[in-house]
Amino acid sequence: MLYARAAMANRSSARSLHVAVVADNPETIDALHAYFSQAGVASNGKRTLNDANRMAPAATALVLFPDDFDPGDIVTFITSLRSARPKLLILLVTSTPQSFRSALGPDGHSLPPMVLPKPAFGWTILDALRARAHSESI
Repeated sequence: MLYARAAMANRSSARSLHVAVVADNPETIDALHAYFSQAGVASNGKRTLNDANRMAPAATALVLFPDDFDPGDIVTFITSLRSARPKLLILLVTSTPQSFRSALGPDGHSLPPMVLPKPAFGWTILDALRARAHSESI
């Protein structure tokens, strides 16, 4: 019975997720989109921060590969995004989290971003998003 409830919770959290992926590498975007589609998660991709600023209102999560961009631009982007969309789940996949430290801490207003070390696989990314979405809905 407990297993059935956990499986149901994972399916419902997958359905409620809509993930925007921001990376400069089109293969990264395509691979994650394909993985998310197979898992039943809606997603779309952007290759620039300017495009990401026009993220769909339906997006509930953002997966960002910040190493592809200028660190100062990433800090500004994350800070403004956290202010504008405080409930948005933000996950950074990076080999240099220290470059973005000033944008990652608790601010008392928004969800702190999550960080995964690079490289990260699709299932690791999705599991992290699902876990955070589930913990925020409790």
